[in-house]
Amino acid sequence: MKRIFDLTLCIPGLMVIWPMLLVIMFLIRRDGGKTIFFRQQRIGKNGNPFLIWKFRTMVENAETLGKQLTVGDDPRITRIGHWLRKTKLDELPQLFNILSGEMSFVGPRPEVPKYVELYSEEQKQVLNLLPGITDLASIEYRNESNLLAESSDPEKTYIEEIMPEKIRINLEYCSNANVITDLMVILKTLFRVFIKRG
Repeated sequence: MKRIFDLTLCIPGLMVIWPMLLVIMFLIRRDGGKTIFFRQQRIGKNGNPFLIWKFRTMVENAETLGKQLTVGDDPRITRIGHWLRKTKLDELPQLFNILSGEMSFVGPRPEVPKYVELYSEEQKQVLNLLPGITDLASIEYRNESNLLAESSDPEKTYIEEIMPEKIRINLEYCSNANVITDLMVILKTLFRVFIKRG
């Protein structure tokens, strides 16, 4: 049922928004970007790695210039990148991950291998879920980069405080997940992004 739900939204959605995708691609290229898309290895369902699609929001080779975490007003973020991140439009290419069956609209945000290796046995249960573009944890921690900017050790704060709480929220979601709850998460995400910011 979840797969049917995803495809029912994804295919018509791509047909509607493809002009927007072209505009964003043009803006990234005009902003001096040689690379329009950002692809990074994430860990998906059952611990299987896959490459996530995003619009590039940072300078070329950003991962070699700093940590994997984005903290506050990271200087690696481009001008168009700030806007894409604020509106979450940088996540739109993940519709192709949904088409390929690697992701869903709603599910735990897929983590990079470095942090998945730190999961406890209980936390690894989150890998039983198909990762998603949005989830309740992402809504709760929508200002995550600002929270990390206030920490003297952002990575430690993420690993010891934010990551465990996100996993807890996602495991709780799993126990009650259905098409209706997924639709509510999507609507809540849109409300937070486009209406009630902050």
